[in-house]
Amino acid sequence: MNMAKWVLWALLAMPILELAAFIAVAATIGFGWALSLIFAGSVAGLLILRHAGGAHIARIRVALGQGTFTAFQADSKGGVTLLAGILLVIPGFISDVVALLLLVGPLRRRIGDLFGGTASKGQQEDGVVDLAPEQWHRIPNPSLPKQRRDEHEQ
Repeated sequence: MNMAKWVLWALLAMPILELAAFIAVAATIGFGWALSLIFAGSVAGLLILRHAGGAHIARIRVALGQGTFTAFQADSKGGVTLLAGILLVIPGFISDVVALLLLVGPLRRRIGDLFGGTASKGQQEDGVVDLAPEQWHRIPNPSLPKQRRDEHEQ
């Protein structure tokens, strides 16, 4: 089977697996505690999305508006945090465990690197790209007022 069929089967089986996991946890610790854990996971996901997700969602909107995913790829480690928040909001223990694994620092960095991380080798963690002097040049902006050369050099 190709990858799309595996993903489809996994998506279809996920609710059944989540229900089975909930029943197992509820049988072990009690229904009220299991429901409380589900609720706490969803609240934690909302807090993660509120704290870390706003800027990442804005970057994704800009990238989709431009028709490219370069902004999303440049910030893929933040995208992994966004994915973890979304998975925590989804009720279920399996998705919560996967989300908690995505929030572990070293694992999050490796997954971020796997999905595009810092794609160019000149790009640093802070988003700064170092270019050699021959790789860039200044282009004057015609909408700005003309500056005299002596003002520009100061």
